[in-house]
Order: sequence, then structure tokens, then C-alpha cells
Amino acid sequence: MVLKGYPRLSETFIAQEIRGLEVAGLDLVIVAMRRPTDRKQHPVHAEIKAPVFYLPEYLHEEPLRVLGATLKLLGRVGFWHALWAFVCDLPRDLTRHRLRRLGQAAVLAAEWPEGAEWLHAHFIHTPASVALYTSLILDVPWTCSAHAKDIWTSSDRDLAHKLASARFVVTCTNAGRERLASLAHGLSKPILSYHGLDLDRYPTFAPAQSQRNGSDPRDPVVILSVGRAVEKKGYDVLLRALALLPPELCWRFVHIGGGEQLQRLQALADSLGITQRIRWEGAQAQEVVLENYRQSDIFALACRVAKDGDRDGLPNVLVEASSQALVCVSTEVAGVLELLGNEKNGLIVELENPQAFSEALQRLIRDPGLRLKLGEAAQRLVRQKFDYRNSVRQLVELFECHWRGVE
Repeated sequence: MVLKGYPRLSETFIAQEIRGLEVAGLDLVIVAMRRPTDRKQHPVHAEIKAPVFYLPEYLHEEPLRVLGATLKLLGRVGFWHALWAFVCDLPRDLTRHRLRRLGQAAVLAAEWPEGAEWLHAHFIHTPASVALYTSLILDVPWTCSAHAKDIWTSSDRDLAHKLASARFVVTCTNAGRERLASLAHGLSKPILSYHGLDLDRYPTFAPAQSQRNGSDPRDPVVILSVGRAVEKKGYDVLLRALALLPPELCWRFVHIGGGEQLQRLQALADSLGITQRIRWEGAQAQEVVLENYRQSDIFALACRVAKDGDRDGLPNVLVEASSQALVCVSTEVAGVLELLGNEKNGLIVELENPQAFSEALQRLIRDPGLRLKLGEAAQRLVRQKFDYRNSVRQLVELFECHWRGVE
């Protein structure tokens, strides 16, 4: 399993899948292109038995390892196939990153784990590039799970090339599947497979109906958001929406997550005059996040399309919050509408509209009954449709089917 980094707090769904595949009987080796930077881990990481194999993140950091791998492979026909593919890729990616992917693939091929017969990459951008080059060098099949940023920020040509090379590609939203399918050119269509949750870790929660309605300063309505402070999460929109709430309403906003824009957002909150109503919690472990879902009244995520085209697929935090009957307010981006139906099990507003987002929040703040009704409907849908065991079962069946085809 080729991953961009491991372990990562923001990619619990991948760790959950790996553990599910292990339980299903697959023997796995995790190949990570980066070492961990998060100081915390989720409980599922401790349960994973697969050994972890780290590639050199930057080739100049381990030059002897890269050189030794290259020399070892010079006599393989597959190495020259990979080198030709690299040359063909250069015109659309004339950067040192392209060379890095070839060097990482050379190290992986030269240090190939004994008995390994298949490559599966998570993300169809850089991890898939490493998997594709390694596949050419060793003549082993490769497959891919595509997600969100990797789909929406990769070029059509790059995606089409990888779709043609991989045995199969799965993706986690219908919006992403449609983009990939438009580039498959008659080849096997990308397969939709929702991540889902390990519902044992997110057991059914039946909250006592909160009577908070924004009228009591001693007991304000709690609005929660969990996510990295990056452009596509739309936290500047959310903060502006909070600032537009009527001054007489009593609320508190809790944010969980790190991210490169955190200080900028804190400065924005200060300029909007709402700092005293906000608690910035930083990155937290899974059990802390779960407890916050259960203690909050509203979950808010103002997803948007970033300037470079990046966007969320179906944010896992929306599924997690819904699993705990916490009503969600979000926007009409990509896969969000595959979970939330406006007025059915959540509220959906248009993109980049703080006023509309504020009005949706105000409705939910004032109406505890509506919060309960929509939250319970969201929980029912998650229990019916978003059990991660379904996606693991689907992936195992795909591996078995294609493995037999190779044999």
C-alpha cells in the first residue's frame, strides 16, 4: 500500500481500511513517501500489524540509497520502461518532483518486500506515480484509490494515463467518479466505493434533546467544526457567518484541527470581534473528537473550491458528526450532497455565501426540535449506507477478481 505519509491524523479512513483488509486476511506492507509529522495517533493505528517501509522523502537526503537502488536495477528491462515513461511525463511536469517519484520508485523496486505481488496506491497523484513506475520496473500489477485533491488538481492527461495503466481505480464520491469516468476513454470505469465509518468506534448516540436556543448566556449553543485550517475548508466564510449572527444570540464556536491558515483565521476572528466566543483546540485524538460531537449542538463546515481547483470529496468529519446525530450545515461541494439532503438530514447553502450560512446557523440555533429531527435522520442514513465494512468487502472482492485474472 503506497501512501503519501503514514500515520496521519487527517487520513484515519485509510488506516481504517488497512486494518479492515488485514482482518479480511490480506498480508500488507505499508510504503510511505513521508515520515509522520503528527504528534498524535488514532487508536486504529496501534491495531495495524503491517510493517511500515519509508521511502526517501527527498533524494538528496539519502543519495547512496538512491544510487545503489538505481545501479541494482540497470540490468532490468523494466527499469528502462520506467525511464521512458518518466521522459514522456516530463513535458507535463517539468519539476524536480517528477525525478523524485522515479527515484522513490527505484528504491521501492530495489528493496521490494519478499513475497509481495501487488501494488495499491492511495491517491492518484504522487503515490500513483511511484506505483506506476514501480509497476513498470517489476512488472507487477497496480491499482489505486483516488480521493479528492488528487482528482481535482491533477491534469486530464495525467489522470487518463494512470487510468489506462491501473488494473482498477476506486474513488469515494460519485462526483469524483464522474470526473475520472470522463477520462477513462472506454476502459474499465472507475468504481464508486464510499469510505464509511467503523461504526464500532462511532456507536449509535441518542442525545437528550438539547433545549439550548441561544437565549441563555450561561448555556450557549455549541457550534463545532473539525478540519484543517486550509483554503478548501472555507473557515474564513464560516467565521464571517458567525459574525453576522444577531448579537442577542448566545453561542460558542469550537474548532478542532491544525493547518497552515490557523493564525490567519485567529486574526480574522479578532478583527470580526468574535474571538471571545471561540475555542481553538488544535489537533486532537479520535476519542476527544467523538466526545465533542456528542457535546455540541451543530456541526458546521463551509467547504469551497480552492483557487487551484482543490476541494473536498465527502469530508469524513461530516459522516462522523452525522453518526452521532449531530446536525450538519455545509455547502453544495462535490460529495457533500451524497450525504446531506437539504432540509432532510441537514442544511445545505450555496458556496462563498456567509449571509446564507449565517441564516442556516441561526435557524438551527433557535430551533432545538429541528436540530434533533435532522440529526436523527442523518444518523439513520450513516447506519444504513456508510459502514466501512462494505467498502472493505468491495475492495477485497476487486483484489481477488483481478488477482485471479493475473494468475
